[in-house]
Amino acid sequence: MSRLTHVAQGPYAPPAPARELTAVSADGARLHVEVHGREGAPAVVLAHGWTCSTAFWAAQIRDLAVDHRVIAYDQRGHGRSPVSDACGTDALADDLEAVLAATLAPGEKAVLAGHSMGGMTLMAASARSRFREHAAAVLLCSTGSSRLVAESRVVPIPAGRLRTRLTKSVLGSRAPLGPVTPLARRILKYATMGAGSSPVMIEACARIVHACPRRVRYAWSVVLDVLDLDDGVRQLAVPTAVLVGTADRMTPPVHARSLVATLPNCVGITELAGLGHMTPVEAPELVSSRIRELVTTYAQIKEGA
Repeated sequence: MSRLTHVAQGPYAPPAPARELTAVSADGARLHVEVHGREGAPAVVLAHGWTCSTAFWAAQIRDLAVDHRVIAYDQRGHGRSPVSDACGTDALADDLEAVLAATLAPGEKAVLAGHSMGGMTLMAASARSRFREHAAAVLLCSTGSSRLVAESRVVPIPAGRLRTRLTKSVLGSRAPLGPVTPLARRILKYATMGAGSSPVMIEACARIVHACPRRVRYAWSVVLDVLDLDDGVRQLAVPTAVLVGTADRMTPPVHARSLVATLPNCVGITELAGLGHMTPVEAPELVSSRIRELVTTYAQIKEGA
């Protein structure tokens, strides 16, 4: 399991959940789940990305839990969810279904937001019956459905075979990340965040990413290398909003624009000038606001319901 070394103070410190539970996936994998806010309030489900944890959503949880029931979970092998040998898009979809079954009443609707691999989780689950039962609307945040390595701009050379090969080596490295040092912060900022990111934002992201076990980081990098969820995008029929930073090197705006062109029910794209891949941390109020808008428009509880 990962070392929990996220920040302890400030807007990116994870708030204490109202309750915690364990969801059991189809293959027996156990998933750490947190529920924040008031029971009976409109539901929001948050799925984090590669090398992250529920701590990544701290700012959104703190904001939304005031008047929403916010459900966040650790992807298998991340945060407090134990490592599993099974990695793949089917596992991502199975895990999301398990979380939905464990936290939502039959037929209850929620807005589902996914960042990076969390967005890919929603695409992978789009045709699943449990997803269609519970998803009122979706936010795809800083994510893509295919060609992740080929389109990545982490390696600053022109696109082509050499860049793809070098990017695969960088993202799929088995090397330990080690402690969070000034050099580690600079590297993480370059690869995943916009130039204007504050030291507080960088520290929060660095602590979360460095806590991810090397084995888990590598195993999921292999999945992302060959990812193809284009068909899942075509089956994502609920109202879906897309959000991306224009300086995102991990999943550049080309992915967001492809999603917009493919989604059957896209309800808008938000491009954030100068922001990188970690948009929920870099623009916490805006991401929370977009989720609120989706709840108000598509998942608001009606009086007497």
